[in-house]
Amino acid sequence: MSDPNGNLEHIEELSFEGLAEPPRPRKPRSIGFTITAIIVAVAVVIGSISVWWMWQFHWRSIDVSVDGKTYSIKADLPLESLLKEHNNFNRKPGNLLAVDGKVLKKGEGNPVTVSVDGKAVAYADYSSARLTNNAVISVTDGTDTTEQHSVGEAPIPFGTDINLNNGAIQKVVQQGKDGLAETWTGKISGKTVQKKRLKDPTNLKVISFNVSPKDKKIVALTFDDGPSPYTEKILDILKDKHVKATFFDVGTAALEYPQIEKRAIQEGNQVASHSASHGYMPNMNRKQLRSEIEKGFQDLEKASGDKTNVLRAPYGAFGVEQWKEAADLVGMNVLWNVDTEDWKRPGPDKIRETVRDSVFNGAVVLMHAGGGDRTQSVDALPGIIDDLKADGYTFVTINEYAAMHKE
Repeated sequence: MSDPNGNLEHIEELSFEGLAEPPRPRKPRSIGFTITAIIVAVAVVIGSISVWWMWQFHWRSIDVSVDGKTYSIKADLPLESLLKEHNNFNRKPGNLLAVDGKVLKKGEGNPVTVSVDGKAVAYADYSSARLTNNAVISVTDGTDTTEQHSVGEAPIPFGTDINLNNGAIQKVVQQGKDGLAETWTGKISGKTVQKKRLKDPTNLKVISFNVSPKDKKIVALTFDDGPSPYTEKILDILKDKHVKATFFDVGTAALEYPQIEKRAIQEGNQVASHSASHGYMPNMNRKQLRSEIEKGFQDLEKASGDKTNVLRAPYGAFGVEQWKEAADLVGMNVLWNVDTEDWKRPGPDKIRETVRDSVFNGAVVLMHAGGGDRTQSVDALPGIIDDLKADGYTFVTINEYAAMHKE
């Protein structure tokens, strides 16, 4: 307050008498109380969330459906445990198979397969997969699986299309070729099987035939078992009568009389093989058979200078099995239609008569130029030729004969 003169000298003498008690300064709240409250609140929230999470994913039960049947399970039960508890719902795993398809180990193939709500679950995820309420589960038997194996290749043997019943000439028209297959060899079973064709085989094809030209009559004279001194006499007759023939000669004899082989070819005749040693081919194994054939051809070439792959198997014994083993060596095997049986020496007239009575257009006639006394064969030959000429026959070699065939 001031005095009447406006001075403030007595302001300190003012008092609060008659007034209420003056306000006291506020004390600030405790910081610790606030932090504690926050912590408690956070703990409550976390606890609530934890309880909710445990309930949602662990404690509560859910329903799932398998094969139309409902099962109540804990929410945290993995798919793998569900399958174990129910023995895979009677589904079975596949088997482990050998490469040939036989069962090696039962139940050790692919596991049962599972889909949840139409979506397949990978086997690796069975232990971690969790199910949702009202999930629809489908369980299927496992499939078989094949043992571990190595992969290789192997030939597929060629087949045969061989017809030996239509004539004296047997000729290869298609060589057989092996195919190729992919093979599997099992690491457990040790078995090897063909699994896939990589290349198809080509069948060996052999045809047989006789020819009967419509515009002329032909005959093929053939002589076996030479060469020998009798062959020279036969060659003299053929030359004199301007006739040619085919000689099926044995390799060992050809090496003994190479000059006769050369003469036969020079005079327009054909020289072909009657094997190396006149062995019975059906009794030979593959190696022996091929050696007998190859050596026979080689001996003839060495003796005559002429190469051939035409054969007359001894005794005519060359069947399907021999073709399968040696078709790559033999272009043609030649049988006969008229057998004079001159080797029995029935007499020159009988030999001549047999040819005259049995010959036909396209006949292949069998006689012998070696392998024994062939005097009767030599004596019968001039009359045989005269008879055939008189009947209008033309004489051809086997190569000429075969060239007339039209497939």
